[in-house]
Amino acid sequence: MKKLEQLYEGKAKKVFAMDDPNVVLVSYKDDATAFNGLKKGTIEGKGAINNRMTNFLMQMLEKNGVPTHFIEEISDRETLVKKVNIVPLEVIVRNVAAGSLSKRLGLPEGTPLRRTVLEYCYKNDELGDPMVNEYHIAAMGWADDQTMKDIAAYALKINDLLIQYFRPLNIDLIDFKLEFGITNDGQLVLADEISPDTCRFWDSRTHEKLDKDRFRRDLGGVEEAYQEISHRLLGE
Repeated sequence: MKKLEQLYEGKAKKVFAMDDPNVVLVSYKDDATAFNGLKKGTIEGKGAINNRMTNFLMQMLEKNGVPTHFIEEISDRETLVKKVNIVPLEVIVRNVAAGSLSKRLGLPEGTPLRRTVLEYCYKNDELGDPMVNEYHIAAMGWADDQTMKDIAAYALKINDLLIQYFRPLNIDLIDFKLEFGITNDGQLVLADEISPDTCRFWDSRTHEKLDKDRFRRDLGGVEEAYQEISHRLLGE
């Protein structure tokens, strides 16, 4: 299979066309951004960690009945995935109050939630990815009712599987962001990535942050946090 032109460059990844119209190549970067691109920097080695971690977890999810876009890891930073039309929503899954939820509702960070919370944001950097609900989504035609039911069911299943997987590694899954896409043959699949860029991971014993919040909040030890997650998950 041959790599063709670059289709897209985002904040964390580049996407290239392949000579198979149903496949694209994703290349992960070390660039880091926060606050919808207002803060920029570099996290050494994060592209390789995020690529390998995402692929590892997506294969685990596939084995447990969650369809994903993953096809094959090509190198430390490059992976072949199914070409999808991204549903223009960020799906945020919350188990513990942190970040914007703590600010909005006045909850101390670290407050356990009585049940898992699903939130949706419209993917639009210029608008700051505003939060929307199922009524907005239906009114704007971003996804039909059945697709939203499937997305919610998959998001909750992914949450359960990840919590179970991370618990023995002494990692608490606080919250995380998912994106879904529809393949050329009409299948809804998990897309994007699952990494310290898109998840809040806390050490179960010390509650130390092991994710991009260390970059967002200038906590230091950013590379070390990414390496620690990689070590616990992949044994590297």
